[in-house]
Order: sequence, then structure tokens, then C-alpha cells
Amino acid sequence: MISDQLEDKVVLVTGATSGMGKAIAETFARHGASLLLSGRDTGRGKSLVASLKPVNDNVVFVPGDLSRAEDNEKLVAEAVTRFGRINLLSLNAGVLGLGAVTELSIASWHRTLDTNLSSIFYLCKYAIPKLLLHNGSSIIINASIAAFRSFPNHPAYCASKAAAVALTKQMALDYGPAIRVNALCPGPVDTPLLQDSAAAFDHPETAVDRARDATLLKRLGQPQDIANLVLFLASEQASWITGATFTIDGGIMNR
Repeated sequence: MISDQLEDKVVLVTGATSGMGKAIAETFARHGASLLLSGRDTGRGKSLVASLKPVNDNVVFVPGDLSRAEDNEKLVAEAVTRFGRINLLSLNAGVLGLGAVTELSIASWHRTLDTNLSSIFYLCKYAIPKLLLHNGSSIIINASIAAFRSFPNHPAYCASKAAAVALTKQMALDYGPAIRVNALCPGPVDTPLLQDSAAAFDHPETAVDRARDATLLKRLGQPQDIANLVLFLASEQASWITGATFTIDGGIMNR
């Protein structure tokens, strides 16, 4: 069973205080993994840990801004100090950076690329030497269908997610067979980020409903849908999967 495989694993989850990252953290906690969680909001991080303690006592939260290299280095060091090792990374930190190219500030462009892309590079740079010490290590990167489909007023977001997919494949090449590296590309998932993205579309008040109706399954994804896929990719059942990109979007990319 998957739960039996995770009880001796140490998992580092970023973007853990909201949306998909939070669901992933909760799912790993229920399956017995030791967890180091990170996010920018200390209050929400502490609340999450308190909610998880009744089912899993091996959960800690370390706040940080992962757009900064030093915060990623600190996160890896803290995980090793607390738990002695790292077996798996689940990378979910993300921001939108809305605005067409001529309207988007240079600061917002850099902030989006640093959070959505550079944070992956930073954390992997510092964590991979630790992952290489143990068999069966894995990195799971949360990208987006924006890697493949353009959305209005999302230039920084689309560029960062396309680059995240490319980086996934490149790292799988460099670090296999010791480490499996995979990406998932969610479609419209019912999270605060999706609600915020509506502002970039015409008639923003109906944008989320239109996204829902454009899926073949006629519903928004739920964060738990994404967590279920991450759980599978983290397990031994996915031991022959690396360098792969999984679209999980209710069928919206088939239109």
C-alpha cells in the first residue's frame, strides 16, 4: 500500500499554506510521511501544523520566501536537522504576475519568474545532494497547463510554467536513475489563485464559471484531485516514471 511506503519518508512541501500545496501536505500527513512545510504566511503555516498534529506528529513549518536562494538553502538545512534526511520534494510555490507585456512592471516580471521558476532551481540545487544519499528519491514539480496554452495577460506566468516543464525534463536526464523528476500541469483548480486569475480575462465575474464549463467533466478540479496524483507519483507504483509531464485538467486541453 502507498501508506506503508511513505511512513519512513521525509517530504519537503513548498506552497503548503494554501490551495494545492495545502492539500498535498494534508495527504502526505495522513499517509505517515515526516513533513517539513513551507510558505510565506506564518499564521496559516502554524494553523496547518496544528490541524495535522492529531494525525501526524512529525510535521514542522518553516516560513520563507522561496524566490530568495538563501531561504531555500535554509529550508533544506532545517529538514536535515529536524529529520536527518530528505526523500522527496513537492514544489508548489507560485504567483500570477498579471498584466500584458507592455503593462507588466519589471519588478512583477522578476517576482513571478523568481517565485515560479528560480525557486525550483534554488531548492533543487541545495536539496539534490541530500536526495542522492537515499534510494528512491523523487522531485514533483507543480507546473500548469499554462505551459502549453496561452492565457490573456499572463505572460510571466505562462513563461515560468513552460520553463518549469523544461527544467523538469532536463533534471530527470541529469539525475536519473538516482532521482525521479516529474511535473504535473493542473487546469482550473478551485483555489485562491484561480479566483485571482479571473481579473486577467474579459468579463472576470464569469471567468471561473466559463473555465469550469470548458472542462469535459464540467467541474473545477479540487486540490485533493491534484494531491492524489502527487501521492501516486511519490509512490513505488510510479517507480518507472521520470521526465514525465501529467496534464490533470478535467479534459480542458482536449478542446
